[in-house]
Amino acid sequence: MSSVFMGFYERVVMRRPGLILLVVAVLIGGLASFLPNLKLDASSDSLVLEGDKSLKFYREISKRFATEDFLLVVYQPDGELMSDHSLQEIGRLRDELAALPAVSSVVSILDVPLLDSPRVSLTDVAGGRIPMLKHEDTDRELALQELSSSPLYKSLLTSADATTTGLQVNIKRDETYQRLLENRESLKEKRAEQGLTALEERELEVAEQAFQDYLPTAQAAMTELVASVRSILDRYRDDATLYLGGVPMIAADMIAFVQSDLVVFGTGIILFIVFLLVVIFRSVIWTLLPLATCVLSALFMLGLLAMLDWRMTVISSNFVALLLIITLSISIHLVVRYRELAANHLDWDQRTLVAETVGQMAKPCFYTALTTLVAFMSLVVSGIRPVIDFGWMMTIGVVVALVLTFIVLPCVLLLLKQPLRSRDADNSKGFTLRFAAVAEHHAATIALVAGVLLVTSLWGISRLEVENRFIDYFDESTEIYQGMEIVDAKLGGTIPLDIIINAPKIEPQESDEFSDDFADDFSDDFGDDFGDDFGSSAAPASHWFTIAGLERIKSVHDYVDSLDETGKVLSLATPYELVKMIMGDDIDDLQLALVEKSLPADIKQIVVDPYLAKETDQARISVRVMETSHTLKRAELLEQVRNHLVEDMGFAEDQVQLTGMLVLYNNMLQSLYKSQILTLAAVFVAILVMFLVLFRSLSLALIALAPNMLAAGLVLGGMGLFGIPLDMMTITIAAITVGIGVDHAIHYVHRFRTEFPKDRNYLATMYRCHGSIGKAMYYTSVIIIFGFSILALSNFTPSIYFGLLTGAAMLAALMGSMLLLPRLIIFFKPLGKGEHG
Repeated sequence: MSSVFMGFYERVVMRRPGLILLVVAVLIGGLASFLPNLKLDASSDSLVLEGDKSLKFYREISKRFATEDFLLVVYQPDGELMSDHSLQEIGRLRDELAALPAVSSVVSILDVPLLDSPRVSLTDVAGGRIPMLKHEDTDRELALQELSSSPLYKSLLTSADATTTGLQVNIKRDETYQRLLENRESLKEKRAEQGLTALEERELEVAEQAFQDYLPTAQAAMTELVASVRSILDRYRDDATLYLGGVPMIAADMIAFVQSDLVVFGTGIILFIVFLLVVIFRSVIWTLLPLATCVLSALFMLGLLAMLDWRMTVISSNFVALLLIITLSISIHLVVRYRELAANHLDWDQRTLVAETVGQMAKPCFYTALTTLVAFMSLVVSGIRPVIDFGWMMTIGVVVALVLTFIVLPCVLLLLKQPLRSRDADNSKGFTLRFAAVAEHHAATIALVAGVLLVTSLWGISRLEVENRFIDYFDESTEIYQGMEIVDAKLGGTIPLDIIINAPKIEPQESDEFSDDFADDFSDDFGDDFGDDFGSSAAPASHWFTIAGLERIKSVHDYVDSLDETGKVLSLATPYELVKMIMGDDIDDLQLALVEKSLPADIKQIVVDPYLAKETDQARISVRVMETSHTLKRAELLEQVRNHLVEDMGFAEDQVQLTGMLVLYNNMLQSLYKSQILTLAAVFVAILVMFLVLFRSLSLALIALAPNMLAAGLVLGGMGLFGIPLDMMTITIAAITVGIGVDHAIHYVHRFRTEFPKDRNYLATMYRCHGSIGKAMYYTSVIIIFGFSILALSNFTPSIYFGLLTGAAMLAALMGSMLLLPRLIIFFKPLGKGEHG
């Protein structure tokens, strides 16, 4: 296979290096022309589990209860909240926000009905004579007391200490987006349940493309809205402290942080790599060649993504940095091997040096690429679209890095004609020999440390959690962090959770003649409309809008409100409390029905419609969860709520359904944990098989695998010990650790097998390997560890984790391959008994 490859390589690449480089330049130039079309995707699809049935239910409920996306403006005046100046400023701010094209309405303390300032009667409510804070004759002291203590407004529009108010900026429903989404989802659902015809498959392709084409427009509109709101808020910061909150803002800010990190820290990493290459090789050509190869690989992949309209997400944005790592690793191995051969064979010409370098490094580099592919392919089974895309991007990227490096670097060297020989290429003086000395003289210490690290990593892995807080993604100095903190502390929480309760199934009963007569009498006395409301069996329109139903809702409401992790809770129990406040506790179903009929439409839209779907007789309890709560464990919270409602409160299993972003995100995290931990074992099995093919020795394959398993365990265990959650951002670290660590092991063992027959001396072979291939491993690791440590300066915590954990993975892999791996080879002697012991 090696001779066939080299024959092909010499005919196609080495004979025409200039032409090959021209073809590569034209290809990459063509792909680079698509770079302006590169897009980042921050849609909800990038945060949920693909095919999750809960997603379909979430969308149904959102449509049924007409819930709108909203932004929350937190307003803390420097003076009194009820002062003339503060109220005027709130009014002006409300009007400016409401004037934005994408805003449907703005709810503020100025416009909500006040039912206890002073207390109004049912007649007042029915007649629309309800005071509001914007009315000049409203008693502000009473209004403030109601706003800060009312079950409807407390911790929603006004904080309990009456120092903070919120303006809810409701966003217009994007009908085009919803239509395209529903069209796509209906076809996907049909395909999953009963299959599609060829024509329908084509319709699905068109629907998917139409949705993807419109998505950037929708996201751009949301980003523009967030920017416009912030621009308006900036004009009011002289007299108040303002923050912006809401899920749309979180999505927009996450993309902004990623874009900023890509530009700032991407540039920083490249500059740092340049600096380290100069320090290590002390040569312009050996600095520019690896760097050019890295840049060309990145341009190729980014151009390809842009051309295919393959969108990057918060997760896959890291793939550029990883592509740099992989390309740099291959380049350095080629450079170091070329320099060794040039120093040891002064009589070889450039063509011979290049051919030997490619011939000797092709096999190990091919297998390192292959094992890295397997590691990243493990992400494809995650079921989460951005993680799947990241897996495929890295899979293709590894192939691109391998091919481009073996084309660009040798072709440039061939065009230079003369060999590049360095005085410092003598391996006998390599500082990596110190590692060999440690491996020789401290075998017991290495074994002891490895054993302790193994036990520690297993303990750490057992402590791994899949919970995280969105707020922990951001630095404490950022507006998004401070805003979420204030919203949770003052205005009732951040992340929405909806509890949907279906009416109990009741067997149909025969009609009651008396009830029909009773309804007829009411029709005669009070009019047909009133009688209609108590028609057939005098049954109310909804099971829930009865005293028994509302008491049942109230018990759930009170239970959820009592939990430490929950903030503001709203449901039908809220207007029920208001009704009892107005009419007294002693009311019956008939009076309740009269109240419902008397409510003006605008009041009903606030206190009833968001929490009751009459056509399906479903009650909705809206909960905002405290994202800042240190006790928040999503899976446990959801299980606790469901179990309490079913087991302790007696609801039937099919009566209770939980939905909302909290549920969708939790489903994604749990699936991610299970799929990746299970898949990681399969990855090691696949890599073991590849080792068997490459090394043709089970013992050598197992020895080569051991340090990599320990390195992966150390990184995952370290995450568990330091409380770093396993989420959609950090889960990729496991694949990265395996992919990078295996590269070192393959290169080292392959070189060991090549060097060993020279004298069949395990110790001498170890020293030669450390002085040759060990230098390439060391250079690669040092550049990556220090280069990616720059990310620790980011304000975006996932970027910090990515940089530090990638560095830790590289360090663990390097130590494993330079100390533990040679020690295992010497101890077990997998290549047979050595002639010198």
